[in-house]
Parts: sequence; C-alpha cells; structure tokens
Amino acid sequence: MSMPRPDRGLARGIQRVTASALGPYQSAVIRIGFSATFLLFLLRELPHRHEMYGPDAPWRWDLAQQLISGNQAFTVLMWSDSAFWFEIVYALALLSSLLLMLGWHTRAVSVLFMAGVLSLQNRSIFMGDGGDNVIHLMAIYLVLTRCGQVWSLDARRARSREAAAEAGEEDGGRRLPGEAAGIVLWVVLGALLIGATVAGGLGGTVWMPVLLWALWTGQGAWWAVNRYAPRNELRTLLDVIANLAHNATLVVIMAEVCLIYATAGWYKIQGSRWQDGTALYYPLKLEYFTPWPALSDLLASSGVMVMVLSYATVIVQVAFPFTLFNRRVKNVLLGAMICEHVGIALLLGLPFFSMAMIAADAVFLPTAFLVWLGGRTALRRRWLFLRRGRVPAPRAADGGVEAPERDDDGAHTLVR
Repeated sequence: MSMPRPDRGLARGIQRVTASALGPYQSAVIRIGFSATFLLFLLRELPHRHEMYGPDAPWRWDLAQQLISGNQAFTVLMWSDSAFWFEIVYALALLSSLLLMLGWHTRAVSVLFMAGVLSLQNRSIFMGDGGDNVIHLMAIYLVLTRCGQVWSLDARRARSREAAAEAGEEDGGRRLPGEAAGIVLWVVLGALLIGATVAGGLGGTVWMPVLLWALWTGQGAWWAVNRYAPRNELRTLLDVIANLAHNATLVVIMAEVCLIYATAGWYKIQGSRWQDGTALYYPLKLEYFTPWPALSDLLASSGVMVMVLSYATVIVQVAFPFTLFNRRVKNVLLGAMICEHVGIALLLGLPFFSMAMIAADAVFLPTAFLVWLGGRTALRRRWLFLRRGRVPAPRAADGGVEAPERDDDGAHTLVR
C-alpha cells in the first residue's frame, strides 16, 4: 500500500513563511508613514507641548499618576515631574521618529519610537483621537516587524556590509560598517533598561518589562551569532523566529485595519443620520471641522452630494474586509478609502488622522505599485543629483532588478 504524498502546497507555504519576511515594501511604507505622521504631529505641537503633555497640562501630573497607578499604563514621563525631564522625553520622541523614518538601526529605534509614543499618549490620554489610537497600536506592532529591509539606511548599509564582510575575510575580519554604532546603541539602551528596572519605572504590567528585556537580550544574541557563527544552525533558528514574528505581526496589522473599517461601517449603519444620508452635513457646519468654510458650505449646499458621500463612506467601510479575496476590487476600494481620507484631511481639518489611516491602508497596497513608486522616486532623486553635478550609483532596489539584501538584523530578502 502506497503512502499518501505530503501536501506540497502546505510545505511550500511553511517554507515561505519561515524562510523570508513577507511584505518588505508594505512594512517599509508602514514604518515611514507612521513615523512621519508622529514626527510632523510633534513638530506642529512643539509650541503647545507643555499644555498638551507637559507640566502645564490641564491633566496634571498627580492626576496622571493616580490614573496610571490604576490602569498600569507605560509612560516614562511618570519618572519625574520636572520640565527638564519632559523636554528630554519630547526630544527623544522627535529624534526616534526621524531615525525610524530614515531606517537607521530600525530594530533598536523602533523600541525608542514605541516608548516615545506610549509615554506621551499615556501621559494625557484625553488628548488623543482615533488617529492617535492607531499610532499607539502600530508603534507596538512595528517593534516586532523587520521593517528596514528596503527604503532605509539599514538596507543601504547592508550592501556595504556584504562587501566589507567579503573583504574582511582576507584582512583579518575588520569591523563591519555600522557595527560600532549598533554596539554603542545596544550598551546605552541596556544601561537605561537596567536603571529603569532597578528603579521600578517600567510600568506595572508584566508584558512591557518582559518585551523590552526580550528584545534587548535577543538583539545581543543576534549580534553575537552573526559575528562569530554566521553559518551556524543557531543563526538559522534565529532567522526563522524573526521571520515568523514579522509575518504574524503583519497579519495582525491587516486584521486590525479590517476590524477598524468593519466596526466603523457597522456602527454607522445603526445611526439614523447615516441611514437618511445626512451625516456628513453636520460636521461641515461645525466651526471646529471647517478649515475652509467656503468649501465646506459649497459641499453642504448640495443635498445630493452629501447623501452620495455619506452612503459611499458606509458602503466602502463595510465592504472592504470582504473584498480582500478579489485583488482588483480590493485595489479599487483601497483607492477610494485613500481618497476619502485625503478629503477628510482637507475638508474636516484632520491631517494626522488621515495620514495615520493612509499609512495603515498601505499594508494592502500591491507590491508592483510600491516597486514602481520606489523606482519613480529614485529616478527623481537621481535627476536632482544630476542637476547638482552629483550622480549616485544605481542600486538594484531602485531599478527593480532582483538582488539579495539584508536588513538591520541580517535578514535576506529578494527585491522584486
């Protein structure tokens, strides 16, 4: 009796999930989008930072301390009520947002970005809106992704690292590019982590200290294995674990986006104003949501347009999760949702909410479109350099040619 043949499709699926970090371009867009959104938000609120999250906030430091002692939220702003400490945390949040957007040591910087987001938002929880909640969640998810595979300084440095590693085998194994900065960053973060743990400032919940210590220890182990045993089986195991964490987190992000739209759409269906098609009219008449009063009045004066936009919003949000199995329909609705958020930014004066939602929507963008967009951006950059008399060397990632790369953790990916 012949034995049943194994499911080759299942085997290929397992191989793909464990051997590579999927969606490198999508995760890069999420990294760039959310870090840029938070960076621009912090820059805009720079003159008002003390009133929002600092010592002059209506939600005073003692009130925040009482609330956090109950909900066990994580925020380093509770370590001290001094204005100097607040300025340090705000500056680090700005710096980590910039470095994450550029993709500089993304694994470590993503942890700093998460700490900055959680610290500021948990300090004054009543200051946020729906967009801040999305940034809050995505900041946590980004820590578990390998979002520096493409479009990052890590990816560019990885190409130099490959060449230096080959040359290092012949000249005594000199230190690889970027390694010194990574070691210093790891030591500094470790010292801060030890100090915060001893002082009891990592928050009352168990998951935050465990997560931070696991990330710090894992990164140190990763460096040691890559440095002294790059072809060892332990190196392969660490790569598989990182790929599984990345791919699982990417699925969670997609599920989160679907849940946001499905929940918003079904709640709208239950509202009488959405049922009769007049829901959009009311925010267009509120002074707080009318940065362009003339444009808002023009749109509100057309009952047909208000009804069409109200119904279209509900239809798109409810239908989107069900269109993921049809690529063409999904892409059409994805474009409609992005246009909807652009309209919200312009008409209702909510640019950062719209930027956060567009960045979340980017997880569903087609890879071919993102590669084309990256290629166009690279051509534009070369054109600017050409005008200045400097022409950078062409890169495989810019031209769409297949080329193996490594991210900041050493993960292989195939640029397509």
